[in-house]
Amino acid sequence: MSFADLGLSPDLLKAVEEAGYTEPTPIQSQAIPPVLMMKDIVGIAQTGTGKTASFVLPMIDIMASGRRRALMPRSLILAPTRELAAQVAENFEKYGKNHDLKLALLIGGVQMGDQIKALNDGVDVLIATPGRLMDLFERGKILLNGCELLVIDEADRMLDMGFIPDIEFICSKLPETRQTMLFSATMPPPIEKLAKKFLNNPKRIEVSRAATTNKDITVFKIPVKSRQKRETLRWLLRNDHVETAIIFANRKTTVRELNKSLQQHGFASSEIHGDMDQSSRIKELDRFKAGEVNILVASDVAARGLDIKGVSHIFNFDTPWHPDDYVHRIGRTGRAGAKGRAFTFVSEEDAEAIQNVEKLTENEIPVFGKKDVRVDLVEAPKEPRQSQEPQREEKPPRGRKKDTGPAQKKETAPVQVEKPKRSAPKRNQSEMSSNPGDWNGPVPGFLEVSAI
Repeated sequence: MSFADLGLSPDLLKAVEEAGYTEPTPIQSQAIPPVLMMKDIVGIAQTGTGKTASFVLPMIDIMASGRRRALMPRSLILAPTRELAAQVAENFEKYGKNHDLKLALLIGGVQMGDQIKALNDGVDVLIATPGRLMDLFERGKILLNGCELLVIDEADRMLDMGFIPDIEFICSKLPETRQTMLFSATMPPPIEKLAKKFLNNPKRIEVSRAATTNKDITVFKIPVKSRQKRETLRWLLRNDHVETAIIFANRKTTVRELNKSLQQHGFASSEIHGDMDQSSRIKELDRFKAGEVNILVASDVAARGLDIKGVSHIFNFDTPWHPDDYVHRIGRTGRAGAKGRAFTFVSEEDAEAIQNVEKLTENEIPVFGKKDVRVDLVEAPKEPRQSQEPQREEKPPRGRKKDTGPAQKKETAPVQVEKPKRSAPKRNQSEMSSNPGDWNGPVPGFLEVSAI
């Protein structure tokens, strides 16, 4: 099947072809025709399968006819994070370049002035995070009674972030006769309830079992003590053929500290988290996309909405607190048919969290072992039994003369205590090789740890 078989307009097909896409993904091929028929949709698919284009493409054709009015957007897309909202906006700009559509992006962390001006001029497609939309609505800067189409994207993430009450309020202000689409990677009971309340006889599209991980991603867990996480991470970054990587941590402070540590060890890394303003976050993302840095340390603000080609590795420095976040984190790699590897560090306090992840995905994550290492390992050389260092002559205590008499020599001839030759610290051993493929050090300690 091709995009031309889905009923899209010639101008839109031309934009899709120029973007380099020829065949729709399963979620796109199943969702686009009913969306064009103005039916409500519940779309369930794992991250990285093209959910965004499955509603962006038909929306462009639907919105192509109609008239814009000030303060009254014709369609609304709700996204949980600024990054995801910006990603949706990029899709509209890429695919809608042959259409006369006005787009507005309402997100926090930026000035309201330009956003209010865009609303006053009239917009066809409004992409917003719930917080900023509620703010402008309460100020009387936006009216929702002219909205013909609503999309709730990443609904399960909305639930995790506590946005469901805001979404219910927003839906109550929209016209009852509208088209509604809800997309999510997982469908917990509160989201099912939301769909039943605000969607009218929706067509349910499920292209893969909820909460499954991408088959193109090879996943591992690494049992490791908390204090050894950084050393283990550095070894993997140097010896697992890492091209570009995103490292996820649960806390913003951990993100900052880990990024600083990696930079001190010579890695080209940057960071992104919720405490940064939007312009700084966009700047760091652009640096990562441009290849100025190849490692991005992030909080869960980057777990969804980042569609960056060529991310070869994902590292969960912390096992995620919410099992759904695991699916979305590792979904940043293995996109569009590419292969990826994902590692999750599991300390003793993470035992329950990793069990919840495995329960959700219904798969036990294999432990990373010697057979999975991508470089040749050699056993550490045995320590010499006899120290090669010359024995130092023992000096008498200060203030006492050294007795060199025969009797004293016989009495004070103790057995020399061997000084074992000190081995280099593990940190230095793990950093002997800086190029993938030429590791020649001892087997890292974490490969000897048994499974939790």
